[in-house]
Amino acid sequence: QVQLVESGGGLVQAGGSLRLSCAASGRTSSSYAMGWFRQGPGNEREFVAGMSDLNTYYLDSVKGRFTISRDIAKNTVYLQMNSLKPEDTAVYYCAARLRAQSSAVAGPYDYWGQGAQVSVSS
Repeated sequence: QVQLVESGGGLVQAGGSLRLSCAASGRTSSSYAMGWFRQGPGNEREFVAGMSDLNTYYLDSVKGRFTISRDIAKNTVYLQMNSLKPEDTAVYYCAARLRAQSSAVAGPYDYWGQGAQVSVSS
């Protein structure tokens, strides 16, 4: 079992920044692929960013604004979000996959956090 706990969400004005953290515990491994997804009101859950080994992947609309990173010693994955826009408002979820390869769809991920609300005002 792997437990994931997100933190760092909140309310920010457009153009501002937030950093989400995802602390992993239990049967963790640095070889697991990690991902961030989000789900806005009335929307399906969508892939935002992923990391496998040294490769990173991003949703086109967040490229250049969001950065996913990992601190192996702390078993923590981060999502640095800059230049936030109102359309970034959503609940953000951290996910872990018990394989090395990341995925841009939710199905292959094995564990999920409880979600962190990010609200961006215009």
